[in-house]
Amino acid sequence: MASTLISVGPRRFRIGSEWSGLIAEINSLYRSYPKAEEGPAHYSVRMESEGLLRRFIRPQVAIRGDYTVPDALPLPRPQGLLASEMAMNLQVAMGERQYLLLHAATVERDGRAIILTGESGSGKSTMAALLMTRGWRLLGDEFALLDPATGLLSPFPRPISLKNESIATLAKLASESRFGPWMRNTPKGDIRHLIPDGASLDRMNEMAVPALILFPAFGHAAEARPVGDGEAFVRLTQASTNYTMLGEAGFEALTRLVTHLPAQAIDYPDTETGIAMVESAWGDLVP
Repeated sequence: MASTLISVGPRRFRIGSEWSGLIAEINSLYRSYPKAEEGPAHYSVRMESEGLLRRFIRPQVAIRGDYTVPDALPLPRPQGLLASEMAMNLQVAMGERQYLLLHAATVERDGRAIILTGESGSGKSTMAALLMTRGWRLLGDEFALLDPATGLLSPFPRPISLKNESIATLAKLASESRFGPWMRNTPKGDIRHLIPDGASLDRMNEMAVPALILFPAFGHAAEARPVGDGEAFVRLTQASTNYTMLGEAGFEALTRLVTHLPAQAIDYPDTETGIAMVESAWGDLVP
């Protein structure tokens, strides 16, 4: 079985597969990342066929690893890169015990960070990618890693999963060399991954202070409203995969977050308006 070791921020992943070509695709997507130091991995992932025949005839990739979902359906081999990213997400979502996880995108400027969290389709990944092209540092696209002990955010800048129309939007702003391969007709439509810029990867060990929480919602008339501590707390518990597992530490970390940071819900009809609203909220916070 071929394998590779991928390091992103504070976590290392050992990924193995019987398809050496898939490991090559993964290495290509992470080619700009600092080389992972040899040693134990925090999480192990295996990308396997469902059986010998499925390795060669209409091959399908099944997700295996430290943590699995028994009824997860395999993906076609051309979507193996998507399967590997899903597998990495699964390991973190089910296995992380040190950091409080929030399903959120995070960006940083001048040492302070915005947490963007919302339901699937809210546009947070596209927003984070666009902000990155405007000088913000990408801390993460899929997860925000909040250290309960310090209240700081740890960078976790995985490749950004862009879907459908957002691919064309970012293709105008980032070079083709920073995009992964096309994966068409996936369960979420057409997907390409965008490799974070050099500044985001070079500073993967620099923590950031959370300064603002935003709850974006795409496809609505432009409107911004403040979100109270109680509502923000409930929304963030719903966005966390390990809040209950962390117990008192998770409760205290989330309480500090919502009582010390301003929070806003922003509805927006298009990405240009959404980015302007994010910048406006940041401008109100940082004159």
